[in-house]
Amino acid sequence: MSRTDFSLFDAARRRQPWGALALVMLSGLAIMRNGVGFESGPPQPAAAAHPAGHPVARAPETTGVQPLPFAPASRIRIPALRVAAPIMDVGLDPDGWIAAPPPQDANLAGWYQNGIAPGQRGTSIVVGHVDNMAGPAVFYGLGSLEKGRRVEVERYDGRVAVFEVYGVEVYAKNDFPGVRVYGDTGAAELRVITCGGGYTRAHGYDGNVVVYARLVETR
Repeated sequence: MSRTDFSLFDAARRRQPWGALALVMLSGLAIMRNGVGFESGPPQPAAAAHPAGHPVARAPETTGVQPLPFAPASRIRIPALRVAAPIMDVGLDPDGWIAAPPPQDANLAGWYQNGIAPGQRGTSIVVGHVDNMAGPAVFYGLGSLEKGRRVEVERYDGRVAVFEVYGVEVYAKNDFPGVRVYGDTGAAELRVITCGGGYTRAHGYDGNVVVYARLVETR
């Protein structure tokens, strides 16, 4: 099937927007499990100083931007972090986690293809490594992203979905609020997720950094 043959699947995705993502939500698992860890580690959001409970990112009022139809994601740009990375499709690994892109390519993100497309109504998920054996990877600086910054996702239909960040949180992997992170807010939203929190060689990173963003522009 070519990249442009997404019209056949659009109706099915609208009827069942969660797909296999529901498996992750019901199990309460986080997304990224691995990581290497370097010196003091990647930047952490302010929420890292408040490990108790689940900090709540406050969604903005509706932006009035018309959501886009389904189309696969091709590239992500985060100008504030100088991120410009291609996106590959990812699914679930054998253990029911959202699979990460191959760690050998440090500048590569993954879009969860069985869920919502970026710009479509619902919550779209993009993941990427914080580091690999060679050093920092695509989302190393994600924890330092500030509210109001923009995230742009290019799509294979030639459209660009532009999101504005309204929250950056870190959650322990053993207490990951799946429904809160993945839930449908009624708007077109994006979550960008990587590893975060503390790090040990035995267990890797013990948390996930989650960026909350809402669609504010299309072009």
